[in-house]
Amino acid sequence: MLSYNPCNLCPRACGVDRNTDLGFCRCGGNVKVARAALHFWEEPCISGSRGSGAIFFSGCTLRCCYCQNYKISGEGFGKEIPTKRLAEIFLDLQAKGAHNINLVTATQFLPQVINALDLVKKELQIPVVYNCGGYESVETIRAIKDYVDIFLPDFKYKSPELSWNYSGAKDYFAVASAAVKEMINHTGVPRFDADGIMQKGVIIRHLVIPGARRDSFEILKWISETLPRGSYMLSLMSQFTPVNNKYKALSRRVTTFEYNSVVEEAIRLGLTDGFMQEKSSAKEEYTPPFDLKGV
Repeated sequence: MLSYNPCNLCPRACGVDRNTDLGFCRCGGNVKVARAALHFWEEPCISGSRGSGAIFFSGCTLRCCYCQNYKISGEGFGKEIPTKRLAEIFLDLQAKGAHNINLVTATQFLPQVINALDLVKKELQIPVVYNCGGYESVETIRAIKDYVDIFLPDFKYKSPELSWNYSGAKDYFAVASAAVKEMINHTGVPRFDADGIMQKGVIIRHLVIPGARRDSFEILKWISETLPRGSYMLSLMSQFTPVNNKYKALSRRVTTFEYNSVVEEAIRLGLTDGFMQEKSSAKEEYTPPFDLKGV
């Protein structure tokens, strides 16, 4: 059973009583949100023409050292709100024309998120997207399977050295690979409406990281050899933004050669069902303003 006390919501299972202390995610027991607004910078089948109804939750179970949303993931910026207000936000975004409700990094608040979705289940008519870092337990995915229509996980690393250095999670690949399989088991083949907006399915995101293109090759190889074709979409991203001074390798953007070589490997493996960002997408505007809008 998922619980705040002791906390076992993410694979770290830090065991903290979050009613009185902060977990690894740097969150207590109250939902904290940094922004809730129409968002136009997801994949085209998620953002569409009217935008995705994105709720950016504070804190994170990974806290990657290069996170472009560090203001909320690492520094904890946001506003605490009651579960009832979260439910109202879902309906507010639907009323504004959102194609979906996009839960961005919500695992650390899963009990309240589920309760909020229960409050509006008769009124919410658009899909729910679970947008996460991929570091999710199978138990968590099973707990939300009746609430989530679309999974949007990152699939960051194959190398335990990289995942330890950059995200403090040596077991990242083992955990994320099992989670992705479970997500696909739940959603099945991707489905879209008449306008090409996704209604059900999994989009696996992979951000190319400076100096790690060979690890990207290994991730693509695993996807190609392990996951059934047609059961997911792949989204390759070039938008790495340098925000870290600890590792020299992360002090620059991804080069055109690095990104193009990963794209070429995906094409060679036949992984062409999905999205491949333009190299010019590595811009700061992909980081939304965390200004408590809509909260």
